[in-house]
Amino acid sequence: QVQLVESGGGLVQSGGSLRLSCAASGSTSSIDAMGWYRQAPGRQREFVARIRNGEGPHYADFVEGRFTISRDRAKNTVDLQMNNVKPEDTAVYYCNAIRFALSPKYDRNFWGHGTQVTVGS
Repeated sequence: QVQLVESGGGLVQSGGSLRLSCAASGSTSSIDAMGWYRQAPGRQREFVARIRNGEGPHYADFVEGRFTISRDRAKNTVDLQMNNVKPEDTAVYYCNAIRFALSPKYDRNFWGHGTQVTVGS
């Protein structure tokens, strides 16, 4: 099993910056990718960013160059640097880790409990 713990959420004004962190423990050697999702009230959880082992980062279209994901495999951490945040970024942000399989339906996802990000005007 993999356990994930997020930190760094809070209140920030529109246009400001925030840095989220996630620490993984347990069977970390089995992780093939780590990333971030978010969920606002009344909306479905959506993809934000991800880094796969040996590959560069990938971002959702709404990021628009404002966020940067970074991963330290030695420390088992993944961060999300959020710059120029907007009120629409308000959501609970969840860290996730993925163990890939030959068939996508057998991929295994691990989730943290989330950290609240609130962007005021």
